[in-house]
Amino acid sequence: MTLINTRSGFSVNSPIRVGIVGTGFAAKLRAETVQADGRSNLVAVAGHNPEKTAAFCQRFGAEAAVSWRKLVERDDLDLVIVSTVNRDHGAIVRAALENDKHVVVEYPLSLDVSEAERAISLAAQKQKLLHIEHIELLGGLHQAIKKSLPLVGKVFYARYATITPKHPAPQRWTYQHSLFGFPLVGAISRLQRFTDLFGEVTSVNCQAQFWDTQPDLYKACLCNAQLRFANGLVAETVYGKGEIFWQPENVFTIYGEAGTLVFTPESGQLIQGENRRSLEVGTRRGLFAKDTDMVLEFLLNGTPLYVSNASSLYALKVAEAARISSEIRQDVAVSYL
Repeated sequence: MTLINTRSGFSVNSPIRVGIVGTGFAAKLRAETVQADGRSNLVAVAGHNPEKTAAFCQRFGAEAAVSWRKLVERDDLDLVIVSTVNRDHGAIVRAALENDKHVVVEYPLSLDVSEAERAISLAAQKQKLLHIEHIELLGGLHQAIKKSLPLVGKVFYARYATITPKHPAPQRWTYQHSLFGFPLVGAISRLQRFTDLFGEVTSVNCQAQFWDTQPDLYKACLCNAQLRFANGLVAETVYGKGEIFWQPENVFTIYGEAGTLVFTPESGQLIQGENRRSLEVGTRRGLFAKDTDMVLEFLLNGTPLYVSNASSLYALKVAEAARISSEIRQDVAVSYL
């Protein structure tokens, strides 16, 4: 988040005028929230497919923009929400800021660390909001983990595995190298959870495998990254998806000197010898709506948001270190902000 002076002209009688780039799942949830909230109004949408964009605009009563470049240049928009393929995030954010718009972008801010740094600097220079969505930090799983950490004493090892079988693998942008990015960059929430919980990373070692079907398309990928933290903790993240997997997994395990925590998206357990205690995990539902509501609250009233641009950029640097490590097959040091 870039700190700005909120515009006093924003009010229910003068709602925040919103444009959205994208017509997929996240864009739909954003549009529903914007249109249902009297403090905002969805004005225009830009999408990749003209037919899908037209249908999207008809559903939400918005105007279809010719392109995202034309959308960000409009004088009748205050806020641009970027909900499209990862590859284009950085370019759209930069163009929106250059046209004096506030910006919300789904993670990652960019596939390139330098481009992300420039966007954050530009937002500060322009005194505009740049908010990078990290709804995983708002969700019940993450909140339950943070609340439960003191129960297990000093944490020395953590493992977070998310495996998603797909039969057949979809021929979508999320399985394209150029559009999704390196898996732990495109799915940066896996690393953002760790850095939010445990702080500074000193080094990363990562292995990555891809089962390519075309030069820019794969049917499966697997990434395994080991993070060493300044506090001595070692963490491991496993991210896999596609046709080669047959058993799903979504488990976050934390080993502390006084106990072990085991979490799934639905439930948690505290294990201390023979004693097992169930831990409640809140809902994952409604997080895009909550994120959008918090953005409107910030613009109208200056209410603080839940994540900083510095923390998001740091997670991106860790993800980039993982990418480099997978290529050179060596540990890569990570510098702290």
